[in-house]
Amino acid sequence: MRHNRKVNHLGRKSGHRKAMLANMASSLILNKRITTTEAKAKALKPYLEPLVTKSKEDTTHSRRVVFSYLKDKNATSELFRTIAPKVADRPGGYLRILHTGFRQGDATEMVLVEFVDFNESALASAPKEAKKTTRRSRAKKAEADAPAAEEAPAAE
Repeated sequence: MRHNRKVNHLGRKSGHRKAMLANMASSLILNKRITTTEAKAKALKPYLEPLVTKSKEDTTHSRRVVFSYLKDKNATSELFRTIAPKVADRPGGYLRILHTGFRQGDATEMVLVEFVDFNESALASAPKEAKKTTRRSRAKKAEADAPAAEEAPAAE
């Protein structure tokens, strides 16, 4: 039984696993989306989302804490400069995992991990709020007035 076993070890020792998650997080921050296996993506989400939350408060202490996890100065500065302002009003759920199919060699489930607020195609295809119409009979009245307006110039 797997009582009290919540961490997926991903078949690696702890040092290798921490380094791999730090590198994946840095790559995701710099590129805004990466393709990886489903197990690694599910392990990356709880690793990176607290760091994004920490980056909303731009203090020296929070920068040092995030840098201790990421171990990459460029990724840390990118997180605080571009990502944190964009997700400032979001209360969580910064990452999206999209299934892309199976890998050819070993049929492992592959996924696309991306930041929710940085997918331009999804943001562009999101339905815009349509102008609300009134439920009164004013529209019918406007349509009835339109033909009368067209007839008036013809009478001249």
